[in-house]
Amino acid sequence: MATIEVNGTRLYYVDTGPGTSGETIAFSHGLLWGTELFAAQIEALRKTYRCIAWDHRGQGQSDPDLTRECIGIELVWQDAVALLEALKPGPVHFCGLSMGGFVGMRMAARRPDLVKSLMLLETSSEREPVENLKKYRLMIAAVKLLGTWAVKKQLLPIMMGSSILGDASRRAEVARYADLMARRKDVWRACNGVIDRGGIHAELSRITCPTLVVVGDEDVATVPAKAETIASAIRGAKLVRIPRAGHSSPVEEPRAVTEALTAFLSSRSS
Repeated sequence: MATIEVNGTRLYYVDTGPGTSGETIAFSHGLLWGTELFAAQIEALRKTYRCIAWDHRGQGQSDPDLTRECIGIELVWQDAVALLEALKPGPVHFCGLSMGGFVGMRMAARRPDLVKSLMLLETSSEREPVENLKKYRLMIAAVKLLGTWAVKKQLLPIMMGSSILGDASRRAEVARYADLMARRKDVWRACNGVIDRGGIHAELSRITCPTLVVVGDEDVATVPAKAETIASAIRGAKLVRIPRAGHSSPVEEPRAVTEALTAFLSSRSS
């Protein structure tokens, strides 16, 4: 188990080592997930690219941060900067989903020296919509009191699309994902950071690297219109919609996501 000390905490990370291209992809997961969110993409791309993925502070297999009521996005993106500076991969192709996208947009806008290209999946450049806050704060209160298992039924329609949830042949798979997302009671601190985040939209015009924006067409957490808003604000950004996917497209439709990432990365080198 590889870990690294950054900014007073210890993060779990995966590093596949050099690929044939000499380039690196950094994978930044969404809330409640960990490096396993991108397992299929890492497996498919690791021969060509060095793949680095990590669990955010207070999530997955990384250490808790019990000193905070809120693990804010500004701290999480600084952790990502510190990790990349320590591992020294050079400028990376940064791939972030939802919360990981919040990190990626900040990094591309504020530390362009670290980002060669940007891939944003199921994310938003805006603050959490006001109409969502009451529902999410109630869910966080339940997690804080009882653990994430108490809200698993409410979480699944937010985190996944109707296609996978309605597919009887994938019930065991969905159950495994639900267990992964419910593994930590202390994750409520990271949840606070996500719903209380500041917007980054005003900074998107500063992003000059090639950018791909991906969204599942069944995503209800960050609806496709939010992806369109991001793509329209970053010069030259390409938008791809993934059929039959919700807010967790890399596990819902792994082949389609891998193909979208591969086509984008290949176009950078052609």
